Amino acid sequence: MVIPAEANIIVGYSHFIKTVEDLNEIIRTHVPGSKYGIGFSEASGDRLIRYDGNDDDLVKACIENIRRISAGHTFVILIRNAYPINILNAVKMCQEVGSIFAATANPLQIIVYKGERGNGVLGVIDGYSPVGVESDADIEKRRQFLRRIGYKE
Repeated sequence: MVIPAEANIIVGYSHFIKTVEDLNEIIRTHVPGSKYGIGFSEASGDRLIRYDGNDDDLVKACIENIRRISAGHTFVILIRNAYPINILNAVKMCQEVGSIFAATANPLQIIVYKGERGNGVLGVIDGYSPVGVESDADIEKRRQFLRRIGYKE
């Protein structure tokens, strides 16, 4: 997946052409200062890659990601100056959205099944495997980090 510098990605499944406009509205209203791109792959009719956004580089990367996945009714959001946590619940509540496969800034691989009529997303590989268990010092570091960035008090 193409994830430009300082961007986060959300990948999901949605069932209707209205998805692009609704996701655009969700992002604009939940994080007005964010930069973002949206790509959506139609599964029937014209079967086009639909797109929107306010950052050309992120929009182009979304289109490239949808091309690579090449699975109908899949969407990709790339966002800067915000995090998935800022919009994820609203995206999940979008009436066209059926599933979220990933929401991350990590390197991301999409596992795709190639069928007779098209492709389908089976799952994702998000980041890396763990290398250990957190220590007491790691626990304290995690807690301090969450409070420093304002997610916990």
